[in-house]
Order: sequence, then structure tokens, then C-alpha cells
Amino acid sequence: MDRCSVHVLLLLLLQGLQALQTLQTSAEGSGTATQCHGTRCFSSVKVSSSGVVFERGCLKGLEKILLHCSTPPSSHQAIFCCSHDMCNSNTTTNWLMSLLPTVPEGEPVRYRVETLLLFILGPVVVLALLSVASVLACRRLHHGRLQRLQEFDTEQGAVDGLITSNVGDSTLAVRIRQIASKMFSVFPILTVSVLMECVGKGRYGEVWRGQWQGENVAVKIFSSRDEKSWFRETEIYNTVLLRHDNILGFMASDMTSRNSSTQLWLITHYHENGSLYDYLQRVAVETSESLAMAASIACGLVHLHTEIFGTEGKPAIAHRDLKSKNILVTKELRCCIADLGLAVTHSQADNLLDVGNNPKVGTKRYMAPEVLDETIQTDCFDAYKRVDIWAFGLVLWEIARRTYSNGIVEEYKPPFYDQVPNDPSFEDMRKVVCVEQQRPFIPNRWFSDPVSKKNSPGGLLTALRIKKTLDKIHSSLEKGKES
Repeated sequence: MDRCSVHVLLLLLLQGLQALQTLQTSAEGSGTATQCHGTRCFSSVKVSSSGVVFERGCLKGLEKILLHCSTPPSSHQAIFCCSHDMCNSNTTTNWLMSLLPTVPEGEPVRYRVETLLLFILGPVVVLALLSVASVLACRRLHHGRLQRLQEFDTEQGAVDGLITSNVGDSTLAVRIRQIASKMFSVFPILTVSVLMECVGKGRYGEVWRGQWQGENVAVKIFSSRDEKSWFRETEIYNTVLLRHDNILGFMASDMTSRNSSTQLWLITHYHENGSLYDYLQRVAVETSESLAMAASIACGLVHLHTEIFGTEGKPAIAHRDLKSKNILVTKELRCCIADLGLAVTHSQADNLLDVGNNPKVGTKRYMAPEVLDETIQTDCFDAYKRVDIWAFGLVLWEIARRTYSNGIVEEYKPPFYDQVPNDPSFEDMRKVVCVEQQRPFIPNRWFSDPVSKKNSPGGLLTALRIKKTLDKIHSSLEKGKES
């Protein structure tokens, strides 16, 4: 082997030894300072609740070196790596602490946009999902309930999927329910899809034509100051066995808030002909039609005045505000009595007379003499029935004026139109009815009419007696047509 080859082998051997050489490093920990050997030197500092821990040492193995030396400084730890002998001997705790990232005092921690979006949208998404699940569950329960209600017979208190006045309950009128012994109907106001048009206004509020499931309904809207009228009417309509063809069909009542004010709703059947007052102003009627209207009003009044005995009985009811504006005309040209906000009830079982808690009185033009001169027996139920009969007589006079008699018909006028102003006061009516003892004018031709001339003995009759008389007249008129 020549000298050149030996030099090459020695050079390779030296390079191998250098490759296997390890670094000397300063090692410090647990209060002692020594030297160690490895391929990397390091110094580290750790901040914990127990204090600051400073450490020096060496690292062996590529994976361990990459794991430690590639770790970036954090708020509680920093590590410094180097690759020369004793290169970590001069590192200090203060110098390593300066590598720790710090947040200036008084400034909030700044999060990334993605983190903020996650914090904000996360709860919103969860609430939205819970809301959707709740709505779906409620709709499912409501649909199942409606299906069960549709199986009820109308006599048991179910009409078109609604619990009617006999067994209902109002979910919104909680305060009223606590003081009332009867329960209201379940008829969510939101199911009245839209209020179409205002069809009437009165002293208690407005009446609108609304729609529910494609059908027209009447929505009587009381203002909050007329809560007692609304409550009394709801209470009367919820009377057991009140439902009758000649009493306005009650569907529901509830409270709602619109335009920052409380509204009290009463939902009933809708009759497009409107009130008898409006109808008579538009249309003159034939004798048979007028008799049918009068008989239907008498029939409804008989049902109100009659007490029904039994386990689920009905008290006797006096209207106290009967007039042509409170009577509706059906499409069959029959009438039904409405507006029971001033009604009085009486039960013979306990001799209880319930006049309600509404201080308002009836319409002055239709007040009976004993009401005007304040001699009415307020503790006697029959006295209130006689008040209804007086008002019914005035309504019959209105119908008779618009009925063809001997080919003649007169324009519509309210009772006492020629004796008192359009809006008479209590004193105006008392003077005409009680002092002067005036009565509505009756034309002479009525006495020559075979129907109009029929009369009865003096004194006020009962509603039942009037009904029977009207039925008898109508029957004789029909027989006369057949013959």
C-alpha cells in the first residue's frame, strides 16, 4: 500500500470519529451543576403556580431534538437549543423569561375571527335548533288534539274542531280564569288568519269580519276599558246549554296585544246580512218574512228566559239591552240575539240573582218605564224579563214599519223618532215615556191589516205567550195562502 492510500484512509477515519463526537454541555437541575454529553444543548424555563423552574441539559436522538427544539415559546414555557460545546452555559433565567410572550395589562385577550364567530354562532345555532324542535313538537301535539276534538259531537261541545263554550279553556286569559268559575274556549287568536273588514262600531268597540280555516267569523274587539263587558259576555256565552239557533253562535274569546294596547276579542258566527237595524234600513219585507223574523226573536228570548233544570242545567237569563242593533239576521232571514254583556242570570235552586259587575246600563231609547222612573225591583228577576219584553215590543214596531201592509211600506225609523232627539238623554226618554206616557205611533191602516190588527189583553205578555201568538198568526197566514 503506497503512502497516498494511507493518507486517504486516515482522513476518512478522522471524519468518522468527528461524526461520532458528542458535545459537552453544561447541565443544571435540581440545584446541581454538571456536564453532560449529547448532540444538542438546551436551556429551558417553565412558569407554574409553584414558581419558575430553570433547567439546562443535552438532547440525544433526532426525534427528541425535533420535539423539544421546534416547540415555540408559550406563556408558561420557553426552550433554547444550540449546537456548540458549553453553548448553554451563559443562558440565564431572565433571558429565557424575556422570550415568553406577554399580554399588556389592561388589554383584553385578542381572539381570532374564527374563534369569535364560533363563540357567537354556536349558541345561536343551538337555540335555533331547539326552537325548531319545540315548534314541530307543539304543532304535532296541536294536530293530534284537533283530530281528537273533531271526533266529538256538537252536542258535547265540539264545533269544527273547536271546544265550544261548554267545556273550553282559554290559554291566555289566565288572570280571568282564576276569578271565573267557568272556563273559556280554546281558539288561538293566531288561527284567525286575517281581519278582512270592519263591519260595525258600537259603544263597546268594533266588529270585524275575519277568516278562520277559509270560513268567515265575526270578531268583536273590545277596548281594555270595557273589560267588564267583555268578561260578562264571555261568561254568559259559556253558560251550559245556551247554544240555540236564535242565539248568536259563540266560538271563543281571548286577550291579545296590538299596537301597544290590550284588546279583548270575542269570536262568533258571522252573518252577512248584519244587524236587524241595518237590514231594515236596506230592505222592506213581506208579511211572512216579518212574522218569521219576529217569531225567531221570540223563540230566542224564550230560550234565554227559561231555566233548564238538571245536573247540567241552565239558569234563566234576561238580556237587558235588547234592540234591533243587537239582533242579527241570518241568511235564511231568521234572527238571532247577540250582545249579552249586560245580561242577568237567575237560578231557582239557590234563588241567586247575578247581575254581574258591569256598571253600564242599556240603551236609553229602549228603556222600559220602570227603568226610566227608577221604580224597577232590582232584586226581582221577573222585573228584568219585563224590561226585555218592553224592548221586544219596540223591535216589533220597527219590523212592522218595514213590512208591506195593504201595499204600503214606510221608511225605517227608530222608536220615538218623532218625539226625542237622535241621541236622547235619560231625561228625554223619562219625560216622553213616563211623564207624557207617549208610545210609538201606530198608523190606522195597521188596524185594517188582518195580521197587524191582532192584539192581546192589556199588560206585558211573557216571551212564550208572544211566541205562541206569532206562531199561530203565521200558521193561519200560511193556511190562507193554501186555500
